[in-house]
Amino acid sequence: MVEIRELNYLIAIGEERSISKAAERLFMSQSSLSQYLSTLERQLGTTLFVRTSRGVRPTESGKIMMKYAYDTLSEYHRIQNEIQDIHELRSGKVIMGISSFRGSYLLPPVLNIFYQKYPGIHVKIVEENSMALEQQLMYGNIDLALLVLPAVERRLETTFVMRDEICLITSPSHPVMKHARINTDKTDSNIPKYVDLQDILSYEFVLSDYDTILGREARQIFARHNFYPTVFNDTLTALMAATMGAAGHGLAFTYYSSRNYFYNAEFLSLGAEGASIDLGISYAPGRYHSKAALALGNVIQNVLYGEV
Repeated sequence: MVEIRELNYLIAIGEERSISKAAERLFMSQSSLSQYLSTLERQLGTTLFVRTSRGVRPTESGKIMMKYAYDTLSEYHRIQNEIQDIHELRSGKVIMGISSFRGSYLLPPVLNIFYQKYPGIHVKIVEENSMALEQQLMYGNIDLALLVLPAVERRLETTFVMRDEICLITSPSHPVMKHARINTDKTDSNIPKYVDLQDILSYEFVLSDYDTILGREARQIFARHNFYPTVFNDTLTALMAATMGAAGHGLAFTYYSSRNYFYNAEFLSLGAEGASIDLGISYAPGRYHSKAALALGNVIQNVLYGEV
């Protein structure tokens, strides 16, 4: 019989596609993990992963075992949640997914209130992008997630939380500030200052990678106006790009909800030329939702609703 911890070993190998990376993720030695895999394959009488120069990939037998591991852990997690609810939120845990950048500034005030109300409940954070978090929800690996809407997986149970405007971030000393105007209802924005797109085209930009929401939206704004900006850093994380923008090393895109995260930075709306995203709390469809997960969802809703 395969133990729960061994199923986590199997999933780590399959997701990382590398025994060494899986071992790092599991805080164990590569030799111990290799020995576990060899022992399991010998017990099953089949090869689960093909070893290649670039790592490992699952065989058909491996894919079957991976599905078994996901299903078993999902059911085990459900049972844990039901048993946990017997204690009426006095103890237990809840697993929440959120993107790294968004979580760095939205989660602390949420957790502060949650722990005040439920000091016996531990919150485990899983950092991934929205697409990966949707899959984690469907697998049953996490209890809830703060996702960008609309979710690709339409079966998710989702509640709208907030609309977040994408804006520019820079330093007060950046020359673009001479173009900043006070927002007197000229733009459909809650941001106090705005700039017209044509006034910023001569400045250098700092961009996050194209596969991030901020990186994608920035490039779409440029494409709509046939604008080819000066960019020397265009594959940064969202946090790094925004941090460089806040320090005055170019103009960067960020979410207005991050305004309390950056000290002494300026936020500028692009008005109708800009963009926004909707955020929502999502749960897996047709699954048992623990009282702790629902309580955390309520705290998120109460803290963040109307944030921007």
